[in-house]
Amino acid sequence: MPRSRAERLLEALRRLEENHRVEIQASEQYDAWREERLAAGVSGHRVGGPPKPFTPPPAPEGVMNKTNHDSRMMRTEGQPTVQGYNAQAAVTRGQIIVAAEIAVESPDFGHLEPAVNAALRELEAAGVTQRPETVLADAGYWHKQQIERIVSDGIQVLVPPDGGLREDARPGWEQGMYAFMRRVLPTEAGHALYKQRKATVEPVFAQVKFNRKINWFQRRGRAAALSEWRLVAATHNLLKLHSHWIAAETA
Repeated sequence: MPRSRAERLLEALRRLEENHRVEIQASEQYDAWREERLAAGVSGHRVGGPPKPFTPPPAPEGVMNKTNHDSRMMRTEGQPTVQGYNAQAAVTRGQIIVAAEIAVESPDFGHLEPAVNAALRELEAAGVTQRPETVLADAGYWHKQQIERIVSDGIQVLVPPDGGLREDARPGWEQGMYAFMRRVLPTEAGHALYKQRKATVEPVFAQVKFNRKINWFQRRGRAAALSEWRLVAATHNLLKLHSHWIAAETA
């Protein structure tokens, strides 16, 4: 991350212009694809494309932080918008963080498989041969293709396909895996497993953010934020280990 303000501004401009060029290229490729489908008598909507073409603005309209180019606007329902990163963590039943990652996308959608893969890598590097049996995540992590790949690797997944505010299923989400997950979660075994999520990962973030008062990153840049987040995870695990030793000595 450049220390000079002028260098940071120039880098922000370069990234905005680069994002704008990507938008233009994507729009041109889509227009060519759409014309090809229309010439063949197939509408773009029928083959899964967006119903209307997108025209990029003549100049970049994005917003970029002038001091931390990698950060993004994080929007969480019920919370004020903040500039930062989406900190991800894979946690065991005993509230031990086995993987800590950083994302620049505000929604958790699409981060389930990367978190699982990171946990598997960390366990293998630590010499742990036992693989996770079940992955639990909230509805924001629902990603049908990622869930299918995780299950095909021999790991059970429990993720609600519907958010808590929805009263019915989304159109097109009534059959297949969606219906299967809705049948499994209310069962005695499914409910017993899934209720452990609130007792595992939620207390970890509560401990970090509220008890330890780690509410923001001290360093700028994604790589620096990632190293800082992993340091936070490591110290969290050390505190858990310390508490375990104290409990064993006083028992």
